[in-house]
Amino acid sequence: MAWSDESRFLLHHVAGRVRVRRLPGEHMAPGCSMGKRQVGRGSVMLWAMFYWETLGSAIHVDVTLTRSTYLSIVADHEWFYEHNNQFEVLTWPPNSPDLNPIEHLWDVLNKQVRSMESPPYDLQDLKDLLLTSWCQIPQHTFRDLVESMPRR
Repeated sequence: MAWSDESRFLLHHVAGRVRVRRLPGEHMAPGCSMGKRQVGRGSVMLWAMFYWETLGSAIHVDVTLTRSTYLSIVADHEWFYEHNNQFEVLTWPPNSPDLNPIEHLWDVLNKQVRSMESPPYDLQDLKDLLLTSWCQIPQHTFRDLVESMPRR
């Protein structure tokens, strides 16, 4: 069985609002605030697949994913044979991320990139880090996810 999906990764990970309390008339302490980064914004979309034996390639998707772009990507990449009868296609709920273990791999990948000493500076840097980090996910990580499926 193979699992595939796409995911979008933000250049500047923002976990939400940060509140700082101060007394009236008190100035904001520099150690309690974050500088505003003007470098740029955006995100990188990857599409990848894996199965029990190994990770498939991850590819950068730089277009809006539609039916026609999906077919174009599939035609352009030999590694992706999800719909060519090499795999038995199962009926699968389309919006059940808990039933697609690759969703958890995206989380692993995001944490790997966010835990690096120097964060990605621009979109190209983010893309390079994501693609490199994808290849470094240990086999036991995705096998553990597959083995957890019956418990879901």
